[in-house]
Amino acid sequence: MAILPILKYPDPRLRLASSPIVDFDEALATLAEDLRQTMIHAPGSGLAAPQVDRQVRLIVVDNTQEDEEYGHNVLTLVNPRVVELIGEQLHLEGCLSVIELQAEVRRAAAVTVEAQDLQGQPFTFQAQGRQAVILQHEIDHLDGVLFLDRLSRLKREMYRKKLRKNQKMSQNT
Repeated sequence: MAILPILKYPDPRLRLASSPIVDFDEALATLAEDLRQTMIHAPGSGLAAPQVDRQVRLIVVDNTQEDEEYGHNVLTLVNPRVVELIGEQLHLEGCLSVIELQAEVRRAAAVTVEAQDLQGQPFTFQAQGRQAVILQHEIDHLDGVLFLDRLSRLKREMYRKKLRKNQKMSQNT
């Protein structure tokens, strides 16, 4: 298995919509394991295939409970989609592809998600709180949406300005 390079904003590949997965084969299982290993290595709470330049609808999400070691309970979701949004919450988010930025984002407080497992079997489940936020965040990646897009225009522009300044400074050294 491999630790894959994670694309960083403003890489345009992060804006591409992902294709549904139709082949439930060994290549899919390998990609899922690579995503899991990459997420754990980063470390992160979730990772979507487009973040590692694979334009398919696949995400992994850390589902570690308080009594478990991080990375030992990872959900793998093939072709996930949110089918119900309930309530609202503000939650501090960050992203492995959007470096040096954390911000509060308004998301649903609970979600119902439909997905398939690595064998193609469909399942539905509900999540709330932090887990609901992570799922919404990762599923957004499958449609080329970054959490940065959910911030105010002012916050987005401040972040872009900071990135340009950092890039300019690194070019001068």
